[in-house]
Amino acid sequence: MEYIMLALLGISIALFFISIFLKDPYKEIREEIDQISIQQIQELYQIKQKLKVLEEELLVADDSFQPPFSVNSTPPPIEKREVHEIIKNQVVLLTQQGLSVDQIARQSSLSTQEVKAIQTEMKYRGQGYE
Repeated sequence: MEYIMLALLGISIALFFISIFLKDPYKEIREEIDQISIQQIQELYQIKQKLKVLEEELLVADDSFQPPFSVNSTPPPIEKREVHEIIKNQVVLLTQQGLSVDQIARQSSLSTQEVKAIQTEMKYRGQGYE
């Protein structure tokens, strides 16, 4: 039994010394991965630098571009739309019911100016028919 234990101890010590002097098989792979990572970072940096130069060139080119319209110009006036007779009659009925101009505008999807204009128009029409 002692011989077996001594033999196993001897083999283990021999294997230990052999493992110390053997090359690490993963060392080369790690070095290759490190080199590829460094190359990728360098290429990314170069691409960013080129992109920065292109952006600066585009900004310089954009400064000379004049838009065909003025940015601060006032919007074109809103065309007065024609209101249908049914909506005008609805405005008159709501006015007769005593609703306010704001309530009538909300219910009829018109602006308050349009409601007031319809009320004035119908008032003159009604006076003309009396």
